[in-house]
Amino acid sequence: MASAADRHRDHLELLHIGFNQDTTCFACGTNSGFRVYNCDPFKETFRRDFNNAGIGVVEMLFRCNILALVGGGGAPRFSPNKVMIWDDHQGRCIGELSFRSQVRAVRLRRDKIVVALEHKVLMYNFADLRLEHSIETLSNPNGLVALSPCPEHNVLACPGLHCGQVRVELYDVRRTKFIQAHTSALACIALSQDGKMLATASERGTLVRIHSTTDGSKLQELRRGADPACVFSIAFSKGERPHWLALSSDKGTVHVFSLDQRQPSPEAGTTAGSSDAGSLRNPVSPFSFVSAIFPVSYFASERSFAQYRLPEDVRSTVGFGPQPNTLVIVSASGSFYTAAFDEQKGGVCQQLSFCKFLELDQEE
Repeated sequence: MASAADRHRDHLELLHIGFNQDTTCFACGTNSGFRVYNCDPFKETFRRDFNNAGIGVVEMLFRCNILALVGGGGAPRFSPNKVMIWDDHQGRCIGELSFRSQVRAVRLRRDKIVVALEHKVLMYNFADLRLEHSIETLSNPNGLVALSPCPEHNVLACPGLHCGQVRVELYDVRRTKFIQAHTSALACIALSQDGKMLATASERGTLVRIHSTTDGSKLQELRRGADPACVFSIAFSKGERPHWLALSSDKGTVHVFSLDQRQPSPEAGTTAGSSDAGSLRNPVSPFSFVSAIFPVSYFASERSFAQYRLPEDVRSTVGFGPQPNTLVIVSASGSFYTAAFDEQKGGVCQQLSFCKFLELDQEE
């Protein structure tokens, strides 16, 4: 018969899920440590158990042995006010950053560490942990912050000081842009890999807006649906000219939108493989004759091109898989899905695989 200690050890609680910078791996923090998984082929890469001490944030640095950890749960392994730089080859922490308030989120790139607190976003130099920039933000309990992973472009996005505003730092050209993305509070933000495109969703969750970080202009408006929803994650497809954007919400459906490939590129000419009709792939409502009842923007915004319905109604995080036109989805129930969409027809995505990577509530 299992002892009370054994039963407690088996009772896993998922505290954090997040993909690495190129969605080839994801990590999860639990009330007893953390685990890292490879997406394709799916397998557990490694795990570290801390004797029932919790990890509330796990941020990977691509596929290397360096991670950023923050304690969490009822019995945190580290202080929730600290970011611990963990070297998994050595199996120990090699650096730490301490704060006066709880760490809400961490983002990494090969040369920078970005930490989000409730009212600040701080950027550090990775090599010597030297503070380089401190930004005051509106109250940010969910730790909204985005950082471009591309080494050629150093771009950061975070909430500004006004409701619905995004502050964009273009460090390469030493320029700051303020974008009034929404009238209501922000719920989710994401940057393309090169940092040139910003996607935002508000707490209403009906619209996703795509902005140029170069000049702050709105490039596209995408409609998730008419009913309010909590947007959990937004992801751009890979490459400097992303063709797709995916979104997950509490409605249980992952939406895939086609991005407008007719937007001008800094490079001369058109990128190979881009489509001049890209913005026409997302359906637009034909019922413009009732625009006197609904806002004009309701009909101008574009509906999703493809959809994948999760078989469970739980929090999920979406990214684009290593194969063309594929999605990778991780859910808070400990499930991992891959799905594919037809780039010509769109519609319902085909589920390719399903794995249960974490068995929760084993105590029952």
